[in-house]
Amino acid sequence: MNSLGTILREKRETKGLLLRQVAAALDLDTALLSKFERDERQPNKEQVIAFAKFYNIDSNELLLAWFSDKIANEMQNEDLAKQALKAADKKIDLYKKKNKK
Repeated sequence: MNSLGTILREKRETKGLLLRQVAAALDLDTALLSKFERDERQPNKEQVIAFAKFYNIDSNELLLAWFSDKIANEMQNEDLAKQALKAADKKIDLYKKKNKK
């Protein structure tokens, strides 16, 4: 699975757009957009959704990459990372059941 930055860069390049063109269209600083594409900074959720609209792609695709990048970056050096993810998965299911009531 590609990182969000890789996906953003590939979409921009596929459309033949320059960083400054995308940055202007989304009201972002060009240097910040460059950092997003190099995975040096993470956009916020609203920015991810704006990228999806701009590139006319499914927002879930970008949000999945964004969430997974955030989780992987946070847990990459943790010995219990995979066990914690399994426990979190179970908790999410419990929260969903609880919220349906």
